[in-house]
Parts: sequence; C-alpha cells; structure tokens
Amino acid sequence: MAYLLGYDVGTSSVKASIVEIESGKCVASTFYPDTEAPISAPKSGWAEQDPMMWWDNLKEATRRVVEQTGCAPSDIKAIGISYQMHGLVCVDKDGKPLRPSIIWCDGRAVPYGEKAFEEIGHEQCLSHLLNSPGNFTASKLAWVKDNEPDIYAQIDKVMLPGDFIAMQLSGGVASTTVSGLSEGIFWDFKHQEVSRDVMNHYGFAPSLIAPIVPTFGVQCRVCREVADELGLAEGTPISYRAGDQPNNALSLGVMRPGEVAATGGTSGVVYGVIDQVNYDPKSRVNTFAHVNHTDEATRLGVLLCINGTGILNAWMKRNVAPEGIGYAEMNDLAASVPIGSEGLTIIPFGNGAERILQNQDMGASIHGINFNIHTKAHLVRAAQEGIVFSFVYGMDIMRDMGLNLSTIKAGHANMFLSPIFLEALACTAEATIELYDTDGALGAAKGAGIGAGIYKDADEAFATLKQIKVITPDPAKVAAYREAYERWKQDL
Repeated sequence: MAYLLGYDVGTSSVKASIVEIESGKCVASTFYPDTEAPISAPKSGWAEQDPMMWWDNLKEATRRVVEQTGCAPSDIKAIGISYQMHGLVCVDKDGKPLRPSIIWCDGRAVPYGEKAFEEIGHEQCLSHLLNSPGNFTASKLAWVKDNEPDIYAQIDKVMLPGDFIAMQLSGGVASTTVSGLSEGIFWDFKHQEVSRDVMNHYGFAPSLIAPIVPTFGVQCRVCREVADELGLAEGTPISYRAGDQPNNALSLGVMRPGEVAATGGTSGVVYGVIDQVNYDPKSRVNTFAHVNHTDEATRLGVLLCINGTGILNAWMKRNVAPEGIGYAEMNDLAASVPIGSEGLTIIPFGNGAERILQNQDMGASIHGINFNIHTKAHLVRAAQEGIVFSFVYGMDIMRDMGLNLSTIKAGHANMFLSPIFLEALACTAEATIELYDTDGALGAAKGAGIGAGIYKDADEAFATLKQIKVITPDPAKVAAYREAYERWKQDL
C-alpha cells in the first residue's frame, strides 16, 4: 500500500493524517497535544508560541499516526503541510529560532502596519499588495527590528510557521512560497516579486527572505536524521504547503473562480476564489495568492473573518436558551419562529473589532425587540440569522470585487450542522451549499500527492471527497430572507 502524510500545524495542536493513495481515504488521523497547546502573552494583546513546541508536537503526532497504520517508512510517498497563518518565525544561520513566534492573533504590530499604509500610500499598498500591511508578518518583523535590535541583527531568515516545519523536516533547507509571502504582505502582485515598497519602507535586507519554491512541487526532502527519528524514509518529498485557510479551501475542492469555502466555528471564515488581481478599496477583506495561483493564471483567495459566529450561538445557549438544552433543541426552538424573527434583529459582532466594518468595534446588539411578541425562541433564531447576514454582508463585498459566487462549500461541523443556519445562508446568499467530510490535515496530504505528481490535479485528488449534503435556496423563502437581511443592514 502507498500513502500520503498531511500535517495541520494549528494554534492548539498539530494534527496528522495518513491517506491511502489509491482509494483517497483517510486511514489514520491523530493530534497532539491532547489538551490545547499553550499561548504565551507577555503583555496584553500579545500572543507567542515556541516554534520548537510545534516541532515536538509534530514529532509525537507522527509517531502516533504511523503506529495506527503500521505502515513501513517507504510506504509514505509524500508529505504536505498546512499551518496557522501570519505568524513570524526568526531563525539564525543555523536554523535555530531566535525568539518565540509572534503568532496570528498578536496585536502589537498594528501601529507599524498603519504607519506603513500611510507612508507607502493607500492606493499603492492596495493595488500592489492587495491589502494594507496591517498586523501581518512583515509588520511583526518591523516590531522586532525596532524593539529587539540585538535579536534582529542575528536573523538569517524570516519564515511563516509552515516554512519552519518544512525546514525542520529537511534538516535545515530554508524556503517559502508566493502564497506564504502574500499572506505575510511581502508580495507585490503587479510586479510578481517580493515587494520593494515593503522591504524598503521597513528597511529589511532582501537576504532575509528564503528562496521561493512552488506551493505544489518537491520543495525539499526529509533528511536522514529526521527520517530515523520519525519512522519515515530518507528523501521523502515535502511537496505542498499552505496556510490553513487556503488549505481548507483546497480540502473542499475550492479551486475555481466563484467557488467559496466557509467555516463556522467560534469565528467564521469565508474564503472565495477570484481570477483577477483586485482588492476592496476600503480594505474590509484580505486577498492572498491561492494555492493554485501562478503568473499565468491568476487565482486569488479573498478572505473574510467574522468574529461573532459560533461564539454568539454558544452565548445564546449559556444565557438565553432554556436550561439544559443542546444545540439540536436550540435549532428546533429557532424553527418555531417565522423567517425574520418577527422584526427582531441581532448584530453579532461581540468579539472585537471587525475588518468588514472597517475595524469599528461595534459589539453585539439587539434591535426591534417587542416585549409583547418576542420570546427566547425569537432571540435564538435572530442570533442565527444575524450570523448568516454577517456572512452575506462580507460575500457582497466579495461580489463587488468580481467574485461570481455560486457555490459555498463547507465541512459538516459547527454552525453548518444547523438546518436554520443552512437554509438562511442558502436563501439569503442565493447560493448552493455543499457539505463535505474533510479536514485540513487530509487536504494537506492530498496536496502533497498533487505536488509529487501522484495525482495529476486537484480534481483527481479530491474525486473521492465525500459529499454529505447539498442545500439549495428555497424559492418560496428567498424573498423573506432577503427582506430580513435588508432590515438587518439598516441596524449596522
């Protein structure tokens, strides 16, 4: 038997999955640690993790998943990596981390990105970088340069988390990808090169950027020492890497313009593919190179993050829903109320400032409540509708950027388990929703198969992707949902 190994290096754990090549089925999957990995916060608003902790967690996850299958080292033909986006890893000339990684949710670099946005120029940044420099990897490096000059002086290469893991597997081969550089806001899409504007503004030496390798392709190979330690074969290719959201899209087979991948956990993410270099003039969404982006064929991922998604539904369960009921019973409760919750609307942004609202910290709020009509059921339904409407509000921005949205693909989990949520999203967005059984580590494994030439393309790699359910807009309900959505927008 021949297999592919995929890693998903997340904030809370490292997941490893082994996929059997011929059938395309996941035959083993595990994660480590069993409890959430720690995040260090030396100051308020900071968030750091030790890159060597990721590596140690990956080693343990590898041992576990290989043990599950009992496969021989030579049976694993390629390795793929998905990773938490936007983190900064600084290594010295020996490939050793010089400080903890400043991870995606660390906010210290915001002033640096804002200053760069002003001094480089809004139009220049948006038309070339497709984003403001914001709180992304380049701005985090600027913070290190300004605040930790002794450490900055020792940096040989700067990396994203996935770049660091690939380097560890290969015994020190440093590399990065265009997709990774774009998520770090280092990439100039007009000139198709590392951004001179960003590098010059921040005073970064070009040598800090590792050599660029394709997202799909043999990027490096497992070295002997690591092979012996992890039970892998020396020379096994690492042939794919991508940030977690582009990789989630790949895992769902979202590769073509107009397709959208979505998640609805604690926060919600909508990731749509467009085929033209474009940006939102108000910088309400982020645009990165998608996994299949090339100089010849533009494929960009437009990323929308919504903070008040599952966390609002969980808040409703704890504080509003009748004591002791579960989410399925909450859905039944919501279903007892008409579309639009009889005029009750909820703005769901109670978990921090929202980029789609131009970083306004609007919070969560309830509008139109009538003490003679509205009940707990109305609140529960209005919460789900408010979450849906925030998704559609972001999708409308994507449509304005040229996204011809037709299909939303998602894993069968979290908010996408709710019939009310699914119906409301399909009808309000006027799009078909397809639900699949997949995850990031499985997607990374199949990405490795594409990069190693085992699969000819993504269509072949994901031909066995298990579709669980399809939800189409109900023509009899679209108008009612659209009316409720327009009323919701008036309360923003």
